[in-house]
Amino acid sequence: MTENLTTDRLVLRGWRPEEDAAAAFAVYGAEDVARWLTPAMERVADEATMRSMLEAWIDEEPGLIPPYGHWALARRSDGQVVGGLSLRPLPPYKEDIEIAWQLAPAYWGQGYATEAARALADWAFSQGAEELFAVVRPANDRAAAMARRVGMEWTGESDKYYDLHLQVYRLRPDDLVLARRRG
Repeated sequence: MTENLTTDRLVLRGWRPEEDAAAAFAVYGAEDVARWLTPAMERVADEATMRSMLEAWIDEEPGLIPPYGHWALARRSDGQVVGGLSLRPLPPYKEDIEIAWQLAPAYWGQGYATEAARALADWAFSQGAEELFAVVRPANDRAAAMARRVGMEWTGESDKYYDLHLQVYRLRPDDLVLARRRG
């Protein structure tokens, strides 16, 4: 079971396929989101497919070793799901841990992704992760800025992950501490 995490405004919790499929589809079915996804998560065609994907994520949880997992990102004030976050092994060798975040476009610019990613990174480090990586398509300026707000350091560009040319950002526990001090 994915562990629930809370921040001042948000709850990161396990997905609920029946309740969350429509909100999840607003994230993973949105063209503005899907155009930046890596092959690990492609655009979802419809709400039924989204529900099936959420069910698959839940089914795989018992076999995942922490910190891996998928979280729904919901506002504490009203329970509205605004996005999702994942921690997953990066191909090809599955030795690096990817932190990924996606929000429905209606919720961009409100600081939710930064707040949630920092909370999830804290938890991942408490589970023994030594570093986390975000991989960003070169033209995705919004995601690159988000990675820097979380406290991630740009390490360069690489073709290592997903057989794509991507920008790579790394986060270590001390980077997260420094980012929080800066605001």
